[in-house]
Amino acid sequence: MSSQEKLGVMVCGHGSRNRLAVEEFARIAERLRDLMPDHPVEYGYLEFANPIIKDGLDKLREQDVNRILAVPGMLFAAGHAKNDIPSVLNTYAAEHGITIDYGKDLGIDPKMLKAAGERVQQALDASDESIPLEETMLVVAGRGASDPDANSNVSKVTRLLWEGFGFGWAETVYSGVTFPLVEPGLRQAAKLGFRKIIVFPYFLFTGVLVNRIYQHMELVSRDHPEIQFVKAPYLNDHPMVIETFKERVGQILTGDNTMNCGMCKYRAQVLGFEADVGLPQESHHHHVEGVGSGCTLCDGECTGACQVEILKAQDAHDHHHGHDHHHDHSHDHGHHHHHHPPYPHADHPLGPKTLRKLQG
Repeated sequence: MSSQEKLGVMVCGHGSRNRLAVEEFARIAERLRDLMPDHPVEYGYLEFANPIIKDGLDKLREQDVNRILAVPGMLFAAGHAKNDIPSVLNTYAAEHGITIDYGKDLGIDPKMLKAAGERVQQALDASDESIPLEETMLVVAGRGASDPDANSNVSKVTRLLWEGFGFGWAETVYSGVTFPLVEPGLRQAAKLGFRKIIVFPYFLFTGVLVNRIYQHMELVSRDHPEIQFVKAPYLNDHPMVIETFKERVGQILTGDNTMNCGMCKYRAQVLGFEADVGLPQESHHHHVEGVGSGCTLCDGECTGACQVEILKAQDAHDHHHGHDHHHDHSHDHGHHHHHHPPYPHADHPLGPKTLRKLQG
């Protein structure tokens, strides 16, 4: 490393209208600063919150940083990590003549699995311990993406937790975009006859989607009083999550930051997604950078009461742009500038159309 080189670290998030989610993301960046005291660490968001990514990059340059190590603040590599964030970083690097090296997502990692396992164990400890594991079912709820590779990673997490604990059964559901969605998935799960169902949102932060997962669990639980439904906490700032972020930054310097592209729909003709091969890498979040930041509808722990207002704002955004861009986060629309083909299973009976129906 040149003596003239000064490294800085940039954590790139998606952003949320939920104030608590934004605060939790910022807390992770702050804890990463504690683990990496030799380098300045900043953060920013693609949309719906401030600072935006450009602001964080500006702060690093103001500290005389001339090489930035950027990592996606995301669990898996779907469209945001593969397209939107790299596009923003590449544009900034070209405009300012600065080197920005990009790391990989948190992904499937033993440390992440340890964090997930401890969250599931918290739920088990708070539940009826007289019900054995073989009579308990685990349901892992992922975000859901229009990228089947990212969705399959959630299923892998489910399987690893299933075998690790020895649950009687396990299933994977998704909060949006793909199928099965949370409520129809839980209703199917309730038919299997298990006495206890642990619902674990495999999310980094709180927000509308996590609250929706818990709300749908409550709906199903009211119809099945014979089953004990238990909420498991999401990952949040678990120490192993912070350690994984630190490792991803270090892997940029060692050259071990290559994403697993074997099943990437932009490179390979993945069944059902053949039209996505070779699409250009670009961001379509420039029109919502910082928009909707600083939700103040909830002063304390968010209960999801603001969901109606958020959905109204999203619907207004959808109407204005004339495409299905409802931030769950499919971004599957036909706008010719964005080059995102429609999600092939949008009409699946347990998928996105169902989600709209459930929202009323």
